[in-house]
Amino acid sequence: MESGRRKGLSGVLSSLSLLCVILDLQLDGVLGATHVEIEQHLEMGRKLLAAGQLAEALSHYHSAVEGDSKNYLTYYKRAAVFLAMGKSKSALPDLTRAIQLKPDFLAARLQRGNIFLNYYSTTTILLIIFLSSYTLSICQPKSHCFPPPPPYPHHILCLILQFFTILLSLQLCDVGESRELRAECYIRLGDPRKAIQDLTPTTRLRNDNRGAFLKLSTLHYDLGEHQESLGHVRECLKLDQDDKECLSRYKQVKKLSKQLDSAEEHIQEERYQDAIDKYESVMRTEPNVLYYTNKAKERICFCLVKNKMPAMAIDICSEAHQRDPRNINILRDRAEAFILNQDYEKAVEDYQEAREFDMENNEIREGLERAQKLLKLSRKRDYYKILGVNRSANKQEIIKAYRKLAQQWHPDNFREESEKKEAEKRFIDIASAKEVLTDPEMRQKFDSGEDPLDPESQQGGGQGGQGWPFHFNPFESGGNYHFKFHH
Repeated sequence: MESGRRKGLSGVLSSLSLLCVILDLQLDGVLGATHVEIEQHLEMGRKLLAAGQLAEALSHYHSAVEGDSKNYLTYYKRAAVFLAMGKSKSALPDLTRAIQLKPDFLAARLQRGNIFLNYYSTTTILLIIFLSSYTLSICQPKSHCFPPPPPYPHHILCLILQFFTILLSLQLCDVGESRELRAECYIRLGDPRKAIQDLTPTTRLRNDNRGAFLKLSTLHYDLGEHQESLGHVRECLKLDQDDKECLSRYKQVKKLSKQLDSAEEHIQEERYQDAIDKYESVMRTEPNVLYYTNKAKERICFCLVKNKMPAMAIDICSEAHQRDPRNINILRDRAEAFILNQDYEKAVEDYQEAREFDMENNEIREGLERAQKLLKLSRKRDYYKILGVNRSANKQEIIKAYRKLAQQWHPDNFREESEKKEAEKRFIDIASAKEVLTDPEMRQKFDSGEDPLDPESQQGGGQGGQGWPFHFNPFESGGNYHFKFHH
């Protein structure tokens, strides 16, 4: 029975070898060829191969191939050296070239068939035979190996992708066409980066490959790489300035590229409202490409924060965050909007989330530390809240708020001792807030999470006279407070 199994297996392998020979005939067709006289390097190579001096033999065969690129035996003999050295994959291109030069060269086909059996499964070999049934002219020059893949299911597209990969590795088909068709499979499988890798070299394999340039432009455009997209479509127009598809694509990409560049220039110049207007134009120009809508939302969020418009910024940043949850720039900007809105807990949450996505980002780390300090300070004394002003308030707004509250809480306005003490406490806080927020240096310290009037946060600091921090006493600071206590 074991002998019968071995015979059965031998029969299967023989059948597969025959299938590989049939496959080669099917893939390459039968074209006549003539023998060419073998040069001296080929003769030396054969002698060295027989003597087992493989490296020296390979060197002579390299020279033979360079001197006579039309001799099928030259390639076949060099393949034999590669096989003797155990480099069967390196032998495949030479065997393929020998078969192309002499399609009825059965010995080369059998050698290549054996390599197939060693490197590829029976399923893969049958897949090649099945897919190659689409056409008998797969390797004819300037012919299309296959039509663009129809809307096959995912697993079929993966098989076709594997097929083209095998063809390219074995050099069984026109490289440019195979790469273009494999790129189409990558596109349909949702992998545009690999499609770009396949398409890029095809632009140099033909004198006029406008289709590849146009497709590369589209792929880069959809990935948000508008400059690269513009470069490829310009190359297309160099080949034919009247090409309607390339011209239409150029106008679209040029318009969007100009808007994006202009918006970023406005941001560099701190013209944030102008940048917002440009990014809104971007969304109108290209509403159907997700990248540009998301990018516009992200940058508008940033500009609103810079314009000190926290409420609007929080809304736009939140929408941008839903679209791109792992974008640390959006989380950073929303955290800053929360800080402007004096919602420090949410600012800390956003910075912590951003930190989880990028532990090495110093800007995020510093932002988190500042938000945590501000949260801690807010639980003690928040000068902005004391005066009832936004963190973006200017000096005039701060002084106006101070005067109103100082007039309201002046101790002279109260008769009862308990009320007078409460008013005095409130008045001290109001005066402290005004002192800090109208002094640029002190305000900057407070905005960075440090209370300049808190002795615990100062090195070598102490209490001023009568319990006033850092010698600040509204009764002795030169202000017109006019306290009149009634005993």
